Formats: sequence, C-alpha cells, structure tokens
Amino acid sequence: MTMSLSNATQAHRETLQRQTQADWVNREYIDLITGSIKRIADFLNSFDMSCRSRLSVLNEKLTTLERKVDYLEARVAKGGESPC
Repeated sequence: MTMSLSNATQAHRETLQRQTQADWVNREYIDLITGSIKRIADFLNSFDMSCRSRLSVLNEKLTTLERKVDYLEARVAKGGESPC
C-alpha cells in the first residue's frame, strides 16, 4: 500500500510538472504573439502618421495649384488684361 501511495504521489507530481511546463510554453507563445501585435500596432501608427503628413503636403500643393488655376481662368475670362 505504501508503494501505491508513493506511485500515486509520483504520478501526481509528474502531472503537475507537465502542466507547469505546458503553462510556460503557453505563456511564452502568448508573450511572442503579444510582442508581434505590439510591433504591428507600432508600425501601423507610424505608417498612419507618415501618410497623414504626406497627404497634408499634397493637400497644400493641390490648394496652391487650384488657386493658380482660378487666377489663370479669371485672366482668360477677362481676355488676358493685366490689372493696372
């Protein structure tokens, strides 16, 4: 009977060790996934800021071109007269 109790205790201990090892493997996997998600989020935030900045510059250039076109259209409509 002592032998079976010892075997049961050993089996329980081995089960706990396997569960603990599996838990650590899961935690490492979760940590890896979490790190990857954070890097993706950082990249997307950086990409967003870069795109917004570039679009802002393009918007300014487009606004300038629109003003020039408006000016030229007004000059053409007046027959090319230059203001005094």
